[in-house]
Amino acid sequence: MTASLETLDLDPAFALHRGGKLEIRSTIPVRDADDLSLAYTPGVARVCTAIADAPELVHDYTWVSNVVAVVSDGTAVLGLGDIGPAAAMPVMEGKALLFKEFGNVDSVPICLACTDVDELVETVIRLAPSFGGINLEDISAPRCFEVEARLREALDIPVFHDDQHGTAIVALAALKNAAQVVGRPLGDLRVVVAGAGASGVAVTRILLNAGVGDIAVSDSKGLIDEERGGVKGALARETNKAGLRGSTESALAGADVFIGLSGSTVSEQAIASMAAGSIVFALSNPTPEIDPAIARRHAQVVATGRSDFPNQINNVLAFPGVFRGALDVRAREITENMKVAAADALAAVIEAPTADHVIPSPFDPRVAPTVADAVAAQARLDGVARI
Repeated sequence: MTASLETLDLDPAFALHRGGKLEIRSTIPVRDADDLSLAYTPGVARVCTAIADAPELVHDYTWVSNVVAVVSDGTAVLGLGDIGPAAAMPVMEGKALLFKEFGNVDSVPICLACTDVDELVETVIRLAPSFGGINLEDISAPRCFEVEARLREALDIPVFHDDQHGTAIVALAALKNAAQVVGRPLGDLRVVVAGAGASGVAVTRILLNAGVGDIAVSDSKGLIDEERGGVKGALARETNKAGLRGSTESALAGADVFIGLSGSTVSEQAIASMAAGSIVFALSNPTPEIDPAIARRHAQVVATGRSDFPNQINNVLAFPGVFRGALDVRAREITENMKVAAADALAAVIEAPTADHVIPSPFDPRVAPTVADAVAAQARLDGVARI
């Protein structure tokens, strides 16, 4: 085993992960008996009693107001699929790291050894008093929709499934700027979304909310319709005004925008069949639906989910600022308007968009504060802020 670990550590990714990426640090010193008596017994009892009498004080006298649970069951981890809770932990640690680095939000990775919807919901509800928000992560569709909906109904703290809404916020922000580059209003765009899983459904819904003209959504069986039932059937009732049938590639003929979220591939011929001045977001990782260099032969704006090409659609541009803003005003939930406000704020960080610069870098120091301010302001307007 020792030799095996040494071999693994030759890979810099393994070396960085050795011992994990997180630790807990105290915020106050314990230097002597007086410090101990205040930090623990007997001083802590006075604080406990006050919170028992006025539960809202937990936000002022514990870490709850600035801590998020990052919860996964390990069933849809990155592009790796159902690898289980233990193997999901490096990703959840990474998420917690990004919360802290970009939003100064403390978070705890929690990987649960259950996949039943009832068990997941019950477990998170029981954990919720320890947290100011719940970030759901890498829970497979369609279960993720029910888990989030039930938790939002049951809890009075923000519940946010990042695979859905983080992707949606960043995609909308990038599309707003891409539309500006090609000189088209959102309402005139015809969009094809490949993928009707968690991110595909959320991206479609936020684009509809933002006023995009028409959207056709496809999955591995082709364009979805109302006969599918469930989440897909409901989505079909709100989309595809043109009544298109058939494959993703057939729908791309004359389309203005392609957004890939399916892990599938599209041909160069299909991208070439799109309208002039088209926009291609090939977001599957690690392999985009079409090679970006090939897409650029035909599309005016191209984005991917990768960091080695221009215009990376990265969820880290959204979730730290969204939770920072929600926690700052002790929001009861994250509303649809708050998500759109986050996208608008993120898009506005780019003052003069170009084809290779429709979305800011995650390392732009303006991103998280700008998103947080917009989310907090919208929470107050929506009446879900406590302070």
